[in-house]
Amino acid sequence: MTRDFRLLATGQTLSWLGNGFQTVALAVAVVTHGGGAGDLGLVMASSVVTMLAVTLFGGVWADRLQPRHVMVVSDLIRLVATAGIAVMFIGGGYHLPVLCALTVVSAGAGAFFTPAMSALKPLLVPASRLQPANATLSMLQTACGIAGPALGGLTVAAFGAPAGFAVNAASFLFSGVAAGLLRVRAERGPREPMLSELAAGWQEIRSRDWLIGGLFGATVYHIANGMILVLVQVTAVQRLGGAPAIGWVSAAEGLGGLLGSALALRFQPRRLLRAGWLTLLLMPFWALAYVWPGMLTAVLAGAIIGYGGLMFFGVAWETAIQERVPQAMLGRVASWDYLTSFLAMPVGNALAGPLTARFGVDEVLVVCAFVLFAASASQLLIPGSRNLTRVTAEPAPIPAPA
Repeated sequence: MTRDFRLLATGQTLSWLGNGFQTVALAVAVVTHGGGAGDLGLVMASSVVTMLAVTLFGGVWADRLQPRHVMVVSDLIRLVATAGIAVMFIGGGYHLPVLCALTVVSAGAGAFFTPAMSALKPLLVPASRLQPANATLSMLQTACGIAGPALGGLTVAAFGAPAGFAVNAASFLFSGVAAGLLRVRAERGPREPMLSELAAGWQEIRSRDWLIGGLFGATVYHIANGMILVLVQVTAVQRLGGAPAIGWVSAAEGLGGLLGSALALRFQPRRLLRAGWLTLLLMPFWALAYVWPGMLTAVLAGAIIGYGGLMFFGVAWETAIQERVPQAMLGRVASWDYLTSFLAMPVGNALAGPLTARFGVDEVLVVCAFVLFAASASQLLIPGSRNLTRVTAEPAPIPAPA
C-alpha cells in the first residue's frame, strides 16, 4: 500500500480506538453524576439528529474543497469539543445542556469528516487495489470496535471517565495530523449554489439503477435491522444467560466481521456487487437463530456467519461506488448513502417496542428476518446490481512452468 494510505489507516485506527473509549466514558460519566437513561438518550439523540441535519452539506463541502483539508478541520473541532467534555467532568460539574451542545459540535464535525474520507480513499491507492484497501480499513475498524470499548472500560475503571474523553480527544489529534500529512490532491471544479450541488449528487444516484435500488433496499433493510438490534438484546438477557451472553454474542459479531473483511481482502470476483448482495443474504439466519433453535451456540454461529456476510457486502458496496461514481461526486453520493442509514435505524429502534407488545418478540424477529432477506434478494433482480462488473481487477496469476 502507498504511504498516504498507511497514514490514513494509522490515523483512523487511533480515532476508531478513541471512539471506543468515549462510548464507555459517556455512559459512566452521565450515570455517576446523577443522570439516567433519559439524559444519556438525549445526548445520543442530539448526536443522531445533528448527523441527519448536516451530513448532506458535509458531502457538498467534501466535493468542493480538498478532502484532506475538510478532515483536518473536522478533527480539530472534534478535538476541542471532546476536550471540553473532559474538562467539564474533571471539574466535577455536570451540565446536560453543555454536554449536549458539545456533542452536537462533535457530531456535526464528524458529519463533514466521513464524506470527505469517502471522497479521499480512491485517491490513495491504484485502482486495482481499491477493494483490498477497503477491506483493510474494514478489518481495522472492526478490530477497533472490539478492542476500543474493552480498553476504554479498563481505563475508565482505573482513572475515571475524564480519562476516556481525554484519550478520544488525543485520538482526534493524531487523526488530524495524519490527514494533514497526506499529499494527494483532488481535482475540483467551479462551485454552484448549495442546493444545485445537492441535487446533482442525487441525480448521480438516480442515473444508476444499482445505486438508487441499493439505497432504497438499504433503507428497508436498516429499518428491519434497527428492530432486530433491540430485540436480540432483550432475547439474550431473558433467554440466553444475561450479560455474559451479550458479551459472547458481541465477540462473535466482531469475529464474523473480521472474517468477512479478510475474505474481501483475498476474494475479488468480477461481479463484486452481485457477490456482495449474495453474502448479505446470510444475515437473516443470525436473527432467526434467536427464535430457532434459540440456543446460545446457534446464535454465536449465526453471528459469525451473518456479520461475515455483512462486512463482505460493505466492502463490495463501497468499492462499486468508488469505481463507478466520478471522483468529483463521491462526497455527495456518500452523504446520501449515510443519510439513509441515519434515518432508517432510529425508526426501526422506535418501532421495536410497540410491535413486540402487539405481536410478540419471536413473531417480530421472524418477520424482520424475512424483510432482511427480501431487501437483499430483491437487488439481484436489478440488472445493474446483478451484472455490474469490476472496472479494474487483479490480473490472474501466471501459472508456473512445469
